[in-house]
Amino acid sequence: MLGRFKKKKPAPAYDGPALDPGWARNRHGKFHRLMMLDTEAEQLNGRTGVFVIWHSGVKPEWVYVGASDNLGHAIDRAAEDDDIASYEVNGGLFVTWSPILKARQGGVLKYLEKAMKPVIENPEIKKIKDGPINVKVPKRRSG
Repeated sequence: MLGRFKKKKPAPAYDGPALDPGWARNRHGKFHRLMMLDTEAEQLNGRTGVFVIWHSGVKPEWVYVGASDNLGHAIDRAAEDDDIASYEVNGGLFVTWSPILKARQGGVLKYLEKAMKPVIENPEIKKIKDGPINVKVPKRRSG
């Protein structure tokens, strides 16, 4: 009888094969241009998830990774950030997102930062105590 009151152990961190979180694309199957994205039309306001920004061009780079309970607001804020916007001249900025549960976002962000090594650091990632999670990184290309 006393066994019913034992605390459940937390589920172990996922360490299986990489999961594909279903990175968002536009209606033509291409990734969204960050500076042209209408977050209201994409119904991102109030939606939770993880997003990735990169630039294409001669030497494409991952630029920034982030997570939010309001993807629309976070992506709009990223587009207005001078440091991020400065990469627009390098072949254009692109963005994709995935609706990751809030409880899993920390691990996903840590994994993406480690795998992608974005040029602009997200200071929130250093505060995350959750372990890494194995997800597939979107293939970096222009659309």
